[in-house]
Amino acid sequence: MTMTNLTTRSGFLLMGFSDKRELQILHASLFLVTYLLGMAGNFIIITITTLDPQLQSPMYYFLKHLSLLDLSSLSVTVPQSIDNSLMDNDYISYGQCILQVFFFTSLASAEVFILTVMSYDRYVAICLPLHYEVIMDPRKCMWAVTAVWLSGGISGTLYTTTTFSIRFCRDKIIHQFFCDVPQLLKLSCSNDYLGVIGVSSLLAVMAFACFIAVTLSYGQIFSTILRIPSAEGRSKVFSTCLPHLFVFSFFLITGACAHLKPTSDSPTALDLLLSIFYTVLPPTLNPVIYSLRNEAMKTALRKVLPGRQFTGK
Repeated sequence: MTMTNLTTRSGFLLMGFSDKRELQILHASLFLVTYLLGMAGNFIIITITTLDPQLQSPMYYFLKHLSLLDLSSLSVTVPQSIDNSLMDNDYISYGQCILQVFFFTSLASAEVFILTVMSYDRYVAICLPLHYEVIMDPRKCMWAVTAVWLSGGISGTLYTTTTFSIRFCRDKIIHQFFCDVPQLLKLSCSNDYLGVIGVSSLLAVMAFACFIAVTLSYGQIFSTILRIPSAEGRSKVFSTCLPHLFVFSFFLITGACAHLKPTSDSPTALDLLLSIFYTVLPPTLNPVIYSLRNEAMKTALRKVLPGRQFTGK
């Protein structure tokens, strides 16, 4: 789409990847494979944690909602990018951009919150095992998940409302493969984006509070683990906690770097990599990370795999 056509329409141009047709096809193919793998992995986790009676503890209840968030998050940005590359059309309408910002911000915020809740669940299970059933009873877990989804929705609403209250007067070109808020702020023609900065600061404080909570939880967890006399017991706990800590740190650090890094007038490889690292990779890799070292998940997975020879191992 040419700039002449864009000036007559209210949308934006997503200029994240190459204009060469061969590279567009390559990008669409890689994103399609990644999308299908991520959707399949998260759908399997949602299915087995719902149907398997051995996976009904609070940890797997929270994991199910994490997979639901990841499945939804992938569907917000990746299909649009695939369609744009295949159709050789970088245009995204104003309404689509609003929906992308709202759903991605809501789901990303909710993911930070659910990972924080999951770290508290592991803290109670390992450091306060005698009180676990009282503290993490099903009713409290349901309220915690409800709060996670509502908090994510409120964050997305505030961020989207303030972002699209500004006036865009420059060339509506976004140097990303999705509607990235830092890129949208560059299109503002005045200082009316101060509201966005205020909401961003609030979300940053909330994310930092979650980071502190997760750090304190795992500090107590690792302190307790080191006192476990059994090497097998320590290994089992590490196999459960380390993937969670890796997922949270990777998601938060890459997202913070992408938003704190000054935006450029032309996309760089680092900009695109950072955006892929926090938008595409975490929801795709989470099912693998959480299943690889978890024996209960692997046992449940064998039950749904074709071929009964795997179930007797």
